[in-house]
Amino acid sequence: MLSALRSNLANRFATWALRVRPPEAVPVVLSQRRVYVLPSRAGLLYGVSLIVMLIGAINYTLSLGYGLVFLLAGLGVATILHSFRNLAGLSITVGATLPVFAGDTARFPIILHNPDARPRHLLRLFLPGQAAMPVTVPPGGSARVLLPQPAPQRGWLAMPRVTIETVWPLGLIRAWSYAAPALACLVYPQPASAVPPAPTFSGIEGGLLPGDSGDEDFAGLKRHQPSDPPHHVAWKAVARQGPQAPLQTKQFAGTAAQALWLDWDMLPPRMDVETRLSVLTRWVLDTEAAGLSWGLRLPGQEIPRAHGPDHTHACLRALALYGG
Repeated sequence: MLSALRSNLANRFATWALRVRPPEAVPVVLSQRRVYVLPSRAGLLYGVSLIVMLIGAINYTLSLGYGLVFLLAGLGVATILHSFRNLAGLSITVGATLPVFAGDTARFPIILHNPDARPRHLLRLFLPGQAAMPVTVPPGGSARVLLPQPAPQRGWLAMPRVTIETVWPLGLIRAWSYAAPALACLVYPQPASAVPPAPTFSGIEGGLLPGDSGDEDFAGLKRHQPSDPPHHVAWKAVARQGPQAPLQTKQFAGTAAQALWLDWDMLPPRMDVETRLSVLTRWVLDTEAAGLSWGLRLPGQEIPRAHGPDHTHACLRALALYGG
């Protein structure tokens, strides 16, 4: 009950402290009004110790005791200024995110820019509930940090609020700020672990496939037979599915282009949407690993036959955003 209340209050404060409605346009500048300062646990203990020392100096009328207390108090006040200046004035931009599969960890690239001639020491950046990533920004330079965030489901994963904090130089003061730059990561469906082998041919079409030379063209996959040549085994497809997966053999054709389609309607009618997307994702990866030209058919969408990284990304993107 108490932890939930604290979490709710912290979220309310962070929403207010952002000063703007997220997501923010980049660059995000940490102005003085966006930097907050409070004593750390060590700072609170330091303050209590000074009070005890001051009481002792008063009780025993120790002049050197007064001097020591005031010297240490002045050091603490100077620390507040240095901790505050370590954050104020930084600007934040973002980099490009790489797509991940559902169940993996997305990594959001944050770039800190330091406009001053002094370095920014021992900064820590983290997303809610995630580990902090330390970084030091050089004078007049920039530093890049990858912030991890679990990606539990397919689609677009927006980066949550970022916390930037520092306890430099003495650990007595915690200065922090919040930022919510506009950044999202594309999450592909999770590939199914155990699926039927990818389909071979769904039809015959005249002409040549793009890039075909006419002889020894890939035509599809079939279940491996003991008589098949070992160098025709689709080893990459087997490696992706795991050691328990059945072996598959690449088939070759002549000049007639045989159309390989990964079709939504090939799957059992009672299979739910997410399972269908997972199976199709596995087929996409295995078929591309086999070096084939292939196309993807979804309800209301068809991606023409091709091959290569760009084609694979286009098909996985369509699967990730299906129904969205």
